[in-house]
Amino acid sequence: MMVSYCKNYYFIGLMLFSVVNYGQSAILEDLKGRVNADGTTVDGIYVINLRTEKAVITDTDGYFETKAMPGDTMLFSAIQYKSVKIVLKENDFNSVLLFVKMQPAMIELQEVVIKRYNNINSVALGIVPVNQKKYTVAERRYATASSSRLNPMGFDPVLNLISGRTAMLKKELVVEKKLFFINLLDDMFDKNHFLNKLKIPSEYIKGFEYYAVDNERFTMILETKNYVTTEFLLSELAIKYKEIIGSENK
Repeated sequence: MMVSYCKNYYFIGLMLFSVVNYGQSAILEDLKGRVNADGTTVDGIYVINLRTEKAVITDTDGYFETKAMPGDTMLFSAIQYKSVKIVLKENDFNSVLLFVKMQPAMIELQEVVIKRYNNINSVALGIVPVNQKKYTVAERRYATASSSRLNPMGFDPVLNLISGRTAMLKKELVVEKKLFFINLLDDMFDKNHFLNKLKIPSEYIKGFEYYAVDNERFTMILETKNYVTTEFLLSELAIKYKEIIGSENK
């Protein structure tokens, strides 16, 4: 009987130890890294944690910083490069930087005919109200940091340019706009639409959303919240995106 109790206590203690260890390992850690692509442009590359669905973008030199934990899968995605997935290990957090190598994506483009319609613009379509401009927080920060007209002293824009603050705020503005479009897309279409209608694999849905909002023509239509037109353009982009991921998996 005493042996049986001891075994039970040992089992309970082992369970508690495992729970504590899991709780400690679930703490997010700082992850710093750099993307390299043979000297070509490495800024604006999306770094997406597929578990938390949090994303950051690389700076002009390819550096990034985010939160993650061992076992998380990181997706590195950009239109001009083949996507890269990395499952994080313990030693990735012990290194000074996580280095990621990306290869250019070879995409064969069809002939495009561009027609100019001077009478059709965002105001004529009702996307932007006439003589009305609304600034987001990031837009106001960037405008203030980069315009002497908005700075009575006249010195801040020069100092900001030297210090790099203007460039940082511009990046913040880009991220804010991308996240705005992602949220708008999620409000209009649920996960089943991407899976069953567009036939996007589950693990590629978040990457496809970032791919779609990188398309300026699509985001202009997305802002109108016209479901039919947005769905039509989204289907076109889905076909191209599946060709890209198909070529990567060959």
